[in-house]
Amino acid sequence: MSLVRKFATVGGATLGSRIFGFARETLMAAALGTGPMADVFYAAFRFPNLFRRLFAEGAFNAAFVPLFSKEIEANGVEGAKRFSEEVFGVLFSALLAITIAMELAMPWLVQWIIAPGFADDPEKTSITIRLAAVMFPYLMCMSLTAMMSGMLNSLHHFFAAAIAPVFLNVVMIAALFYALWTGADPLSTAWYLSWSVLVAGVLQLAVVYVGVRHAGINIGFRLPKMTPNVKRLLVLAVPAAITGGITQINQIIGQAIASGKEGAIAALQYADRIYQLPLGVVGVAVGVVLLPELSRALKGGYRQEAANIQNRSIEFVLFLTLPAAAGLWVLSDAIIRVLYERGAFSAENTAVVASILAIYGIGLPGFVLIKALQPGFYAREDTRTPMRFTMISVVVNSGLAISLFPLLAERGIATAEAAAGWINTILLFTTLLWRGDLKWEWALAKRTALLLVSAGVMTAALIYALPYASPWLAPETSLLYQVAALGVLLALAMVVYFAVAFLIGGADIGMIRRNLKRKAKSQPES
Repeated sequence: MSLVRKFATVGGATLGSRIFGFARETLMAAALGTGPMADVFYAAFRFPNLFRRLFAEGAFNAAFVPLFSKEIEANGVEGAKRFSEEVFGVLFSALLAITIAMELAMPWLVQWIIAPGFADDPEKTSITIRLAAVMFPYLMCMSLTAMMSGMLNSLHHFFAAAIAPVFLNVVMIAALFYALWTGADPLSTAWYLSWSVLVAGVLQLAVVYVGVRHAGINIGFRLPKMTPNVKRLLVLAVPAAITGGITQINQIIGQAIASGKEGAIAALQYADRIYQLPLGVVGVAVGVVLLPELSRALKGGYRQEAANIQNRSIEFVLFLTLPAAAGLWVLSDAIIRVLYERGAFSAENTAVVASILAIYGIGLPGFVLIKALQPGFYAREDTRTPMRFTMISVVVNSGLAISLFPLLAERGIATAEAAAGWINTILLFTTLLWRGDLKWEWALAKRTALLLVSAGVMTAALIYALPYASPWLAPETSLLYQVAALGVLLALAMVVYFAVAFLIGGADIGMIRRNLKRKAKSQPES
């Protein structure tokens, strides 16, 4: 199967999840707006979500997949099954201990880390502690889900792992519908949402477990034991856990700072949901598919194939994220108004969230390129170098967020996150290039420049067309007309960008199809 088809499989499932996510956030905006309960819920939810990224997705996509792939190559499915059972026993025991410790420490964590800005409001602090306590076991479910997702990806069963996140949005949407239907107050709505997160975690774990069984592996429980394979996994996973959660680390720092202003946390979350669409569809797809592909090529000695896969992935990312970034910058106000401005979400909220989204748009290509560059290290079992770069970007993010928040409020936090993301990208790219693990291609550099030109032409076309569409996007216009007008602008942007890109040589369908297709090799390269 070509890389394009694999990207499409994962990206398509992720797109479904993100669409449900939009529906969820639209209902959230209508039910809670950017009021105090929205701040409380998002603050409480951010913490288990952070740990999910640190200890689940980041660690296992980076460390578990290469080792699991190696076991398949060396000892077949039975060896991989034995390795996964060893890891499952240790992981389950560690997660249980972490969950108990965090539940006991939750009051301190909320007051000093999650939302120190709530300190002057004992009621908000108390509610945040209780909601976080309900949702924290979600970490346990999602960590085990991430492990099984890594197994499925290594076995080329991408769909079940990619579709599982849909269940979080579906269950939360059901909770929001129930809250709106019964006329629940904001506090009750926050409680419904918190319990729905826990239920969704159990459902996601069930989905990937069934997927693993269908793939031919039946995981049994073993008592935790520090075997050589488990020790190697931990050596790789600790720095990978830090690295894999870079965006979440920066966001929780921003959240802690933003908690000093009412509504700031919710505003950042609403903007984050929009840019997560291209980040998820492209970035997650590339990261999930690229790591096992690179691991397999390198284990087989096919270094040239690995370099080609890496470069084609970068090209794929730029081809799709550059126009997305330009579109978010120009259309941020229209996008936020159409998606959110109703119920408790006011025109003032739209202006604030749109300004944040425009800044996130600038950082989007950098955020997605991180997903395409980190596997170049992980596939070579180097998780320490990306961790160092992550720590540098966290320091930059913290310094800028603290400095800019008094001047730009929420926009300062978004600016800090975007700058940190680009710094991380530059460090990853230059290091891979310096080591010789990334091959410089002048053809790729030329196409990148032409794609930038194409995105620039698209931006000019949108700026020209926006005044004509503005009457249809006005708040007093019906939602149907607003959606239609936004759809026309997006269609115009796509037509202009793709037409210019293919016309001037920034992209070529035949070239992309040929280069992204994984060809078999007769023998390893010496």
